[in-house]
Amino acid sequence: MKPLPEITMMPTRPALDTRPLEKRVGLIILATDHTSEPDFRRMVASDRIGVYIARIPYANPTTPENLRKMQPELTAGAALILPDEPLDAICYSCTSASVVIGDAEIEAAVQAAKPGVPVVTPPMAGVRGLKALGAKRISILTPYTVETSRPMAAYFAERGFDIMSFICLGFEDDREMARIPPASLVELAREATHAEADALFVSCTALRAAFAVPGMEQAIGLPVVTSNQASAWNCLRLCGDDKPRPDFGRLMTLPLG
Repeated sequence: MKPLPEITMMPTRPALDTRPLEKRVGLIILATDHTSEPDFRRMVASDRIGVYIARIPYANPTTPENLRKMQPELTAGAALILPDEPLDAICYSCTSASVVIGDAEIEAAVQAAKPGVPVVTPPMAGVRGLKALGAKRISILTPYTVETSRPMAAYFAERGFDIMSFICLGFEDDREMARIPPASLVELAREATHAEADALFVSCTALRAAFAVPGMEQAIGLPVVTSNQASAWNCLRLCGDDKPRPDFGRLMTLPLG
């Protein structure tokens, strides 16, 4: 074997950028989640915005009791995302758990690890999106059981929306929810949307609904807001990114307001 070369250390180091990327979005997702990560990489990540992910424990079935069990994990999950470095936004990517635990409780848990960071939840982003679109009367489509859907109905009703119709599919496992084809969601949107609704909200970060938004909007002739689409829109706007993305629906052309 030839002798190893002498290793020489440069006398000076290169100057450093302030950050590798200008903006940082944290994403807390379920251990079982197949959809949020690719959706955020598709809709949010860029050469300007980085998406940094932590997974937290979760066990099916999707019941209010199991969803609530994630609350103690949120602080630890947030702490794992670029420790001791600030974020521009952080999203807890679970719609049903957010309505069960509560937006304020989620914000407090996340900010215990990341003080002052703007916290986004999918239902919170959904409300902001529906209001940006001027919707007051809405239809809601979820993949959940009736039991898990009830808190969702209460959440939107408490925020001033008239729920014209609410359809659920009866799934208990979020891994199966992720296997629903986007084309099927287009057909389901037709069936789920009330004739007097202003918009359709499609709940669940497991659903591959962001793919289906243009088809759903064309099918029903109304704006469609989905969990991941709304969360991505909210995070983009918090990062100062106002670029219209009509390929992901009407909402993605609007300011945060």
